[in-house]
Amino acid sequence: MSATRDGKMWRCQFYYKDWQGVSHKKNKRGFKTKAEAEQWERDFLQQQQRNLDINFENFVQIYYEDMEHRLRENTMRTKKFIIDLKIIPYFKKKNMNEIKASDIRAWQNALMKKGYSETYLKTVNNQLSAIFNYAVRYYDLKDNPCRKAGSIGKSHAGEKEFWTKQEFKQFLVTVENKPETKMAFLLLYWTGMRIGELLAITYNDIDLEKRTISVNKSYQRIEETGGGERAETVAQKGSKQAGTGLQSHERKTV
Repeated sequence: MSATRDGKMWRCQFYYKDWQGVSHKKNKRGFKTKAEAEQWERDFLQQQQRNLDINFENFVQIYYEDMEHRLRENTMRTKKFIIDLKIIPYFKKKNMNEIKASDIRAWQNALMKKGYSETYLKTVNNQLSAIFNYAVRYYDLKDNPCRKAGSIGKSHAGEKEFWTKQEFKQFLVTVENKPETKMAFLLLYWTGMRIGELLAITYNDIDLEKRTISVNKSYQRIEETGGGERAETVAQKGSKQAGTGLQSHERKTV
């Protein structure tokens, strides 16, 4: 380890080889303690390895760096949110090549005790399985322990109920004195857009002459791992700009 004093703080300085075998010098400052600097160096060097003698948390960082070039920003944010909150805390210090089906089962059992919906359980389990599939395909992991453990949750929720036109009209009476709320529900009902898409709409997205609304971004509230929240509008990059037109009998909405 090469942690040294840097004024009142600590820093680490070392050499490493990248995936092409080229040597580089790394210098990282701003650590409060020597132990923090040495741990950062260990984690960094572990992430440069091309084998699975690496802890789960560091391997996930490799996975993130690769997938960020291949997934939409919105999709990547959702993936990170689920993995960081529901998966990493359980497996972070276990080595990738030592995680067994029994470990996966124990994690699944803990997750099922939380009372999450069946579809959410399936989503979280799929994210863990995707990490191991990545390790199998690109890092020669022998097999995916999630497959041996079996899945949890369900891909589809139970049958959904929808308001009829008459039921919707009855509901509108209850928000008659709240014009903004009424407008929001009218748009959601007649266009089929999602709530996040509705909240992200700006005046420039509305074409009054053609009576269309461009749906090209989504508003999200991102829960931070520290407990707080932040709101962001995320453009749906890489997708066609979707146009939502209102039916003739509801054009008065626009």
